Amino acid sequence: AVIAPKDRAVGLTDVAAKTASGAAETVPYVMVTNLARTLRELQEREIWVVGTAGEADKDLYAADWPQATAWVLGAEGEGMRRLTRETCDQLVRIPMHGTVESLNVSVAAGVCLYEARRRRG
Repeated sequence: AVIAPKDRAVGLTDVAAKTASGAAETVPYVMVTNLARTLRELQEREIWVVGTAGEADKDLYAADWPQATAWVLGAEGEGMRRLTRETCDQLVRIPMHGTVESLNVSVAAGVCLYEARRRRG
């Protein structure tokens, strides 16, 4: 599922649904009032919460996480809010080379989800 905060996300627009090429019909999109509380509820269900942050000590490929993982990606430019960041079990960064400092959130999500799927075999 994709979980997004009600007050800080655009929502699933017609353009986003079309761009998703059918995934919008198969992947639930849930908007929540309090993201940090929702993340804590996932943790209570033994789901590991991993956030992405450019300044994180561990890079995505060196970090360990269990199979049951929720990924948190911050807003482009702003990153994660402080409380959301503090709620994460672990922060990882996507290693960047050259002059590129960051990826847009959809590309970052694809990189993280690909790595998670690759590890599952």
